[in-house]
Amino acid sequence: MSRLGRYLIGTVLGFTAIVGLALVAIYTFISFVAEIDEAGEGSFGMLQLLWYTLMMLPSGLYVLMPIIALLGTLMGLGALAAQNEITAMRAAGVTLGRLGGWTLAAGAILGVLALVIGDWLAPAGTMAARAYKSQAQHDASGGVTEQPVWLRDGRHVVHVRALRDENRLANVDIYTLGEALDIERVLNAETAEYRDGGWRLRGVRLTRFEDERVIAERHDELDWDGRLSPEVLRLFVLEAGSLTTPGLMRLIDYMSDNGLDARQYELSLWRKLVAPFTVMAMMLFAVPFVLGLQRSGGAGQRLLVGILVGLAFYVVNEVAASLGQLYGWQPLLAAGAPTLALAALAMLRLRRAR
Repeated sequence: MSRLGRYLIGTVLGFTAIVGLALVAIYTFISFVAEIDEAGEGSFGMLQLLWYTLMMLPSGLYVLMPIIALLGTLMGLGALAAQNEITAMRAAGVTLGRLGGWTLAAGAILGVLALVIGDWLAPAGTMAARAYKSQAQHDASGGVTEQPVWLRDGRHVVHVRALRDENRLANVDIYTLGEALDIERVLNAETAEYRDGGWRLRGVRLTRFEDERVIAERHDELDWDGRLSPEVLRLFVLEAGSLTTPGLMRLIDYMSDNGLDARQYELSLWRKLVAPFTVMAMMLFAVPFVLGLQRSGGAGQRLLVGILVGLAFYVVNEVAASLGQLYGWQPLLAAGAPTLALAALAMLRLRRAR
C-alpha cells in the first residue's frame, strides 16, 4: 500500500476513534440515567450502578459501531478535503476507486474490531454486568430468573419456573409425550441439580396416565435421564444479542434437533456475521458524500448528514429484521438486505461522482 493510502487510513481511523469516544460517552451517560431508578435495591447503590454501566460499555460500542464508522469517515475525509489534500491526491493520479479501496481497507480493520467486540467483549461484559447486578440486588447469581422457561428435549417438555443457575433448578415440571402427542406422565420436582451428566430431582411428585387409570407416586429423589444440558439452559436465559457466534450455533442446532422454531436465533446469527460488512458499507457510503460536500459543506453539515444517514439505516435495518420474522423471510435476506442495498447505493454514487 502506498504512503498516501496509509495516511488516509490513519486519518480516518483517528477521527473514528475520536467520534467513538464521544458517542460512547454520551451512550454511557444515557444508560446510567436510564438505570438510576434501580439504584437502592439491595446493595445496588450509585457506585454499583456506575460499575454496571461501565461493564455494559462494550455492548453499547457494538451497537454504535456502524454510525461511529460513518461519522468517523465523514469527519476524516472531510478534514482532508477541507485542507485540499483530497484534491492534491486526485491531481497526483489517485482515482476515486483507489480512494474507495483505501476507505474499505480502513473499514475492514473496523469490521474485524466490531466482530471481536460483538463476539467476545460485548457478551462477556453483558454476562458479567447481569451477574453483578443480580448479586447486588437479590444476593443471587447472574443466571437467576423467576420467569418461566419452556424447553423441549426429545419427547419431554420441560417447564422451569425458577432457574437458580445453569446447574440448579427449582419447581420443575417435566411432561413426557407419547407417540400420539398425548401426555404419558408428569413429573414435578421441587429442585433439580445437574450431576455427573444427569439431573437429580428432589421432592418429586410423579403422575402416570395408563389406560383409564391415573397413578400418583412420591419420591424423595429421582434421576431423570433427559439430554437437557446446563449449557442449553444458560443459552436460553441469555438474550440472543448477548450470545456469541458459537453459542448461537449450538442453540440453533439444539432447537432444530427438537423441532423448535429457531428463526429468531438464526436471524441474530446472520446479523452478527453481517455486522463487519455493515461497517465497511457505511464507510464506503461516506466517500461520495464527502466529495459532494467538498466545496459547499463544512464539518457541521457533514456531521448532520452522517447522523441522518446513520439513523435512517438503523431504522431500516430494524424494520427489515422485524418484517423478516413476520413474513418468514430467509434470515440471511432479512439480515443482509439493508447492508447490500447500502453498499450498492454507495458504489453507484461513487461511480457517478466527479
